[in-house]
This record gives sequence, structure tokens and C-alpha cells, in this order.
Amino acid sequence: MELPIILTAATIVLLLILSVPIAAALGLGVMVGMIAGDLPPEFMMQKVFSSLDSFPLLAVPLFILAGEIMQKGSMADALLRVSRCLVGHITGGMAHVSILTCMFYGALSGSSPATVAAVGGIMIPAMEKEGYPCDFSAAVNTSAGCLGVMIPPSVPLIIYGTTVGVSVSDLFIAGILPGIFVGLVLMLTAWILVRRRGINVVTRKAARRETLRAAWEAKHALLVPVIVLGGIYGGIFTPTEAGAVAVLYAFTVEGLLLRALTWDKTWRILKDATVTNASIFIIMCVACALGQLLLIYNVPDAVSGLLTGVAHNKYLLLTVIIAIMLIAGTFMEALANIIILAPLMFPVIKSAGIDPVHFGIVLITSAALGFLTPPVGVNLFVACGISKMSIEKLSLAVLPFLLAMLLALAVLAVVPKLSLLLLN
Repeated sequence: MELPIILTAATIVLLLILSVPIAAALGLGVMVGMIAGDLPPEFMMQKVFSSLDSFPLLAVPLFILAGEIMQKGSMADALLRVSRCLVGHITGGMAHVSILTCMFYGALSGSSPATVAAVGGIMIPAMEKEGYPCDFSAAVNTSAGCLGVMIPPSVPLIIYGTTVGVSVSDLFIAGILPGIFVGLVLMLTAWILVRRRGINVVTRKAARRETLRAAWEAKHALLVPVIVLGGIYGGIFTPTEAGAVAVLYAFTVEGLLLRALTWDKTWRILKDATVTNASIFIIMCVACALGQLLLIYNVPDAVSGLLTGVAHNKYLLLTVIIAIMLIAGTFMEALANIIILAPLMFPVIKSAGIDPVHFGIVLITSAALGFLTPPVGVNLFVACGISKMSIEKLSLAVLPFLLAMLLALAVLAVVPKLSLLLLN
């Protein structure tokens, strides 16, 4: 391996161990590699700019803005009431309410930490008030937040599609059933844990009229995935245009129909969306620069050579790739993992006969598990801030849900029809 790559890798690993933010760690690592390799900075800047000069990437800031509007408006509360009416009476009802609401909300935000903040901010205190243990309440919402990046519209799906040249529309459609499947697995896990721990919290079953009223009150939120995914699937607009439609719809509904937005709240929405987008695109810039540096020194060919040895068996290849993603997810943010690793693995999976859309779903689900693994598990930090728990205690509480999601990931890997059924 070339010296610049060795120095880059060593710098990034050292900085991550020292808890330097991922964008700074990657950026400084790339700078060290460029200096060691005597590479002109202008060349790298041009490559980074060209990699971000992509029309589909415009969907990212648009969907994030739409999610912020709905989070700070009234739609999250409306979805919560619907979920409570539908599954609140089942054993472990409040846990199921949290998971189902995260599934609904994932179709609005496309972000895992945002889903934890929006739903967990309401449900964690509510579950504790109902008598659920603090660690269980926080673990349920932390894990269910991962559904925010599995159920479309999903920011990581957009990043993956634009990075390797796979249709974002196909990825959105393919992500529906896997997202629902993982949500059901989490519900089953919560049900088992409630029974084993003897958590005896009984919630009355909502009357049919109450359920219909809650659904009617949440009609504006429930229409969002229908409009976005229906418009994409029906060929009415592209995913990027769907993001613009989502923003326009959210502002119209929350601001004009429901009158849930004030000038102060609108300013906070724009500010928070700007900060979130800035952090995402900074990571994308430095990750693209790192990818270009790896390409200059033929690292993708080396990785392909290593993976080719197991490419004869696509299930073994997927197992190796999942293991790499899980390890990388413990110390690197999900978007950076996708931008750096997807182009390295993509040629191998194509030669092994693995469908690129199916691989995308497996890759994003693997990356989602990184939100639950310390020391970089973003969902853990969000939930810790809400529940006031330590990161160590919450990491242990999340473990059963993490193992359940890993089992669900294995099923998604070996059963491609779950991802491709709606496309076919």
C-alpha cells in the first residue's frame, strides 16, 4: 500500500479515537495524504465540486426542510394519536406506538436522528409516565429511529443512488417493504421483552369512532408518503421534484391550513434545516475527497481483488460486506460510510450478479445499525439527551433491538424479493 494512503488512514483513525468530529477527521486525513503524495489541491477541489454538482442531490436539502417543518408543526402529534389508537392496546402498547409512529414519521423526515428527536421527545417521557422502565423506553425509541433512513424518502438512499448511479426512484420503492419488515421485527422484540421483564402496563383499546377521528385529524400527515411515493412511482415527478413538492405541501398545510407555524417557529425551522444540511454536505465533501484520493492510488482495485475471492458466492460476499459496514459504523458516520465504501464494493457486487437496488437496501440497513453502536451512534446521543441516561446504560438496553435488527438484515440479504417485489 502506498505511503500517502497509510498516512491518511492512520491520521483518520487517530483523530476518530480522539473524538474529533468525523468531517474534520476525514478532511485532515485527506490533507495529510495530499501533502505526502504531493498532489495539487486544485485538482481535488475540482473533483469534489463535480461530485456534488448533481441534480438528484438537491432532494437532500428539500426533504430535510420538509421534515423540519412537519417536526415543528403538528403532524408528528397527529401521527402519534393514530398509532396509539391502532396498536396502543397490544401488550407493550406504548412501545408499539413509538415504533409505528417512527415508521409513519420516517416517511416524512428521511433522517434517523430527526425521527428519534421528534418521536422520542414525546414518547420517552410519556412511556416513563405510564410506568415503563426508563432504559426500555429509551431503547425502543432509539432503535425505532433507524426506520427514518430505511423507509423512503431516505437521505442515505439518495446518497447511495447518486454515488453509484442507481435510480433513486427505484430505491425509494424498494425501501417500503424492508422498512415495514424491520418495524414489525422491532415490534415483536418489544413484545417479547415486555413479557419477559413482566412490564404490566395496560392501555384500553380505542373505539372505532375514536380511531377514525384520529385518522381524519392526521390525514394531512398520512397523505405525505402517498403524494411523494405515488408521484414518483406514477412518473409524475422525479425524487428531487418530489422533495420540492413535499416542502410546498408542508408549508401550505402547516402554515396556511393548520396555522401551526409562527414567524419565530419558521425562522427556527430554516435555521435548523440549514445547520443539518451544512453538516451533511461537509461530510459529503470530505468523503468525496477521500474517495478520490483512494481512486488515485488504486485502492478500489485492491479492495475488488480482496473481495473477488468470495464473489463466487453472493451470500458470502454480502456477509463480508455487512461485517465491514458494521465495523465501520462503530467509528464513522453512516453517510461517510456509504460515500466511501459503496463505490469500492459496487463493481464486485455487479460482477457477482447481485441486484444494485437490493444491494442498496442491504447497505443502507447495515449503515442504519451504526446509529445504535457507540462511540459514534448518533441516535444514542439524541436519546441520552432526552432520557438523561448514560451512553453506557443505553447501549446495553439497545442490544436486544440491535440483535433483532441484525437478524432482520440477514433475512433482507438472503431474500431479495423483499426489496424487489414492488419493483417487479
